Amino acid sequence: MLKADGWYLVASKGSHQQYKHPTKSGRVTIAGHPSDDLAPGTLNSILKQAQLKKVK
Repeated sequence: MLKADGWYLVASKGSHQQYKHPTKSGRVTIAGHPSDDLAPGTLNSILKQAQLKKVK
């Protein structure tokens, strides 16, 4: 979802990955392995940081 919006990986350490967008400010950090499910609250927080809307 982030990559489809233009976010790209800038840093990775352990299970944490940081993404940056070419025009939006800030970074979005995602904890956990890519195969792990995210808790709904965590997903909403990531979407808010990325300035994306919730998928219902």
